[in-house]
Amino acid sequence: MDLHADILVIGSGVAGALVACRVAQKGAKVIILEAGPEVNRAAAVRRYQNAFPKTPESAYAQATFAPHPESDKPFAFYAQKGPQPFGSTYLRQVGGTTWHWLGTAIRLVPADFKMKSLFGLAVDWPISYADLEPWYCQAERELEVAGDNADDLGSPRSAPYPFPPIAQSFLDHAWRDGLQASHYNVRPTPQARLSTSSGGRPSCHGSASCIPICPIQAKYDATIHVARARSLGARLLTETCANFVECRQDGRVEAVRFTRSDGSTGRVVARVVVIAANGIETPRLLLASASEAFPVGVANRSDQLGRNLMDHPIQLSWALARQPVWPYRGPGATSGIENFRDLKDRAENSALRFEIGNDGWSWPKGAPASTARELALGGLRGKALDAALRAQTARHIRVAALTEQLPLASNRVTLNLTQIEKTGLPRPAIFYQLDRYIERALANAKTIHEDMFARVGVEAFWHKDDAQAAGHIMGTARMGDDPATSVVDREVRAHAHRNLFIVGAAVFPTGGTANPTLTIAALALRAADAVLSALRE
Repeated sequence: MDLHADILVIGSGVAGALVACRVAQKGAKVIILEAGPEVNRAAAVRRYQNAFPKTPESAYAQATFAPHPESDKPFAFYAQKGPQPFGSTYLRQVGGTTWHWLGTAIRLVPADFKMKSLFGLAVDWPISYADLEPWYCQAERELEVAGDNADDLGSPRSAPYPFPPIAQSFLDHAWRDGLQASHYNVRPTPQARLSTSSGGRPSCHGSASCIPICPIQAKYDATIHVARARSLGARLLTETCANFVECRQDGRVEAVRFTRSDGSTGRVVARVVVIAANGIETPRLLLASASEAFPVGVANRSDQLGRNLMDHPIQLSWALARQPVWPYRGPGATSGIENFRDLKDRAENSALRFEIGNDGWSWPKGAPASTARELALGGLRGKALDAALRAQTARHIRVAALTEQLPLASNRVTLNLTQIEKTGLPRPAIFYQLDRYIERALANAKTIHEDMFARVGVEAFWHKDDAQAAGHIMGTARMGDDPATSVVDREVRAHAHRNLFIVGAAVFPTGGTANPTLTIAALALRAADAVLSALRE
């Protein structure tokens, strides 16, 4: 069966949803293909409440048709080929990974776009911060970001935040007071969650379950723009997985084949195709689309497709404060330290972004359940156990340092052709390793964390020995002006395929230290204009 559209969007996460919404507003006939199902929020909340352990994916059923990776099972979904397992995950469902993202919505800093020019590292972006700045403003409006206009956090702004900041927690104030006389500047974190109600959505109630699910949709997720796109006439096909991109000899995309969860198959014939399927699924689809005309995959004449996989490897540290600071309340993080994201010595040392957690020891140890277990194993029972649990959990603190991972051609996504999913796609194979630049960054972060803990006042502290995954999958279809060294151009149009666009963090040439979602959104909104231009062509 053939379906026909002006524009086909593959993926319904934030990038795909924003593009679909924008082009549908202009009257284009849009089809959205989503490999996963729609999510019932109430059912997902119940699943999360009953889950053990509570992972970022624990609110969502694992599908047999289009499964997703799980953070506690790094070898179950990915075929791990490298010295370090790749631990970042994502969701395949309507709204994508915005269901379980934290909501942090910060911009890259200007220097992040010029790593080669300024520091002799990696590559420059083909666009500058100034080029993207107006689109950042639009992205903040679309995601309804709450932020503090008193500080641009190193990223100059031409418009205010659409909403006032989410209130800093009592714990944030303890960090701020302890670090006040230092060079650690504790600031409210811009977030895509409502500080005041808007459009029928309530303001944040501090449910403390942003990861994996906001029970009231105060936190933005991409189903908001999927619904808007549908109201404008876009057609959403769920549990329908794109598995082959058909190209003419001249490179023009003719159609995209799909398989449904019921086993039926078909094609979408579209004038323009937009792939918004994240940094794993995008190269997976395009590599699986190898043909006689394109033997190493679609959009891969440069041999860069799937390469340069990046995350923000995290140094996670936690401590027991001397005084109660009352964690486990509110969003997972409401403050951070941003003034280490643009250092002058980045040629030698990675920039760092410090996220102050409101979630106590839940990330590093699974607390408070783990604390109760340890106290019970120590012999405490009844009222004594309850009192000890209250006294200790009130003093739990943690900090996470996001490091900048440089793009390495060897860090890459390929295909494991011996294992084929029900969607028809081969299992993704990943080679991943951390270089000395990251190892130095993790060591520097430990030293800085210890200095922070000393200033805040703690009885004891601990560090994770290995880098933690940030869930920020970047770089596998990078943008650039030279077709020999990149996959898409500055408009995120594939160099060899005039009617094929790629949106999402896969196109990032470098990753800085900022959580990537706001940049994904800004690039997607910018790309929508180019997609419409291609439609007119």
